[in-house]
Amino acid sequence: MKSITEFASFTLSKGLKSKEALAAEGKSAEEIQTAIGTDFKFEGEKLNYFMKALDVAAQNATQLKRILVIGLNEGEAPPAKAVTVENIHFLPEFVQTTATTFEQADKKNHKGGRGKGGKGGKGGKGGKDRS
Repeated sequence: MKSITEFASFTLSKGLKSKEALAAEGKSAEEIQTAIGTDFKFEGEKLNYFMKALDVAAQNATQLKRILVIGLNEGEAPPAKAVTVENIHFLPEFVQTTATTFEQADKKNHKGGRGKGGKGGKGGKGGKDRS
């Protein structure tokens, strides 16, 4: 797998807003692409990748972290969530929330909550109760 480029979620969300605003103005696809290229300072292949990444981002907007643009070597299979366009794969990555991380840890450890027990003691040096 070869990483070609990536686009962060904040760049994609700005691009989606620009694309929607330009489309609402009645601009053609070429005019939209030219305007977005000028706004974001993308040109050539990078602009083409960005425009296709915008389409993928529109489908995966919830909890999107970034979109990786990757190329695969011969014989490699694309990742499960990748969207393939003309032999280029657009792989959305999502933000993993803290709650999800705790849930996975609980399942792995077969514990409920944050865990119980642990080292305790009666306080003070040596664990003796000083009265």
